[in-house]
Amino acid sequence: MIIDFSSTPPLPELRGVTPHLQNYRRVYRASEEQADQAVGPEALASYLKLYDELDARTIVVKARDAESTFGFKIENRDLARFCEAHAPRFIGFAGVDPHKGKPAVAELEIAVKELGLRGLNLQCFEHKLHPNDRLLYPLYAKCVELDIPVNIHCGVNFSRQTLMSYGRPELLDEVLVDFPELRVCAAPPGWPWVNELIAVAWRHPNLWIGLVAVRPKYLTVAASSYEPLLQYGKTILKERIIFGSSFPMMPVERSVAEIRALPIEPEIQHRWLYANAASF
Repeated sequence: MIIDFSSTPPLPELRGVTPHLQNYRRVYRASEEQADQAVGPEALASYLKLYDELDARTIVVKARDAESTFGFKIENRDLARFCEAHAPRFIGFAGVDPHKGKPAVAELEIAVKELGLRGLNLQCFEHKLHPNDRLLYPLYAKCVELDIPVNIHCGVNFSRQTLMSYGRPELLDEVLVDFPELRVCAAPPGWPWVNELIAVAWRHPNLWIGLVAVRPKYLTVAASSYEPLLQYGKTILKERIIFGSSFPMMPVERSVAEIRALPIEPEIQHRWLYANAASF
């Protein structure tokens, strides 16, 4: 049984094509060539069947709203309709635009209370905001009030229309000091500042690390800078590593197989693939 914390269904309203992410296609070309990039009813049927075969309990899909910065949005209502149609396996995280101020906070509340979404997704590099920017604080406060977690992009981004510094893990430390009740998943897992992210997670028991948008096999590759995730992820942070395939950037089956091939005990493997995300 698995939980996939990051997957995008093959529907045009949920995929979204936007110029500011085109450099991702260059960086992830080899991986995307091995994942099914088709969109439409047949692709959706294959996608749903794949998760049946993998015995997936839950798949998390995420909306995004970067209208103020890039004119791009994946609608919460479209996401909620998909999740409702394929409940209870699929759950959604809302996307709101923090530059919209109070309306963004209100939209988040509607997304949770009326649409049934279960968390907030912040891709801070798309908002051109550091995660400790005070513009985000009302959203964090609303997450605490609603008792929902937040996914925050962490580490390098490959858009050349924004800065990679928006993903520095150290900046999450201030957020978690100011919001000790806020549940955060930092995903991807912080490269090239992996040790920095581990340090923040060691300090704060309410920070999880999403093994998302990276091949799990790199945790065993010398000089990849991902190796500390394996060491700490099987010891002091064993309850806080969360798997996400990031489909269609990567094939789901290959990502799961690479987790299962890591030199970790079956109990740790179960935590990474299922139990930690369930707890989160």
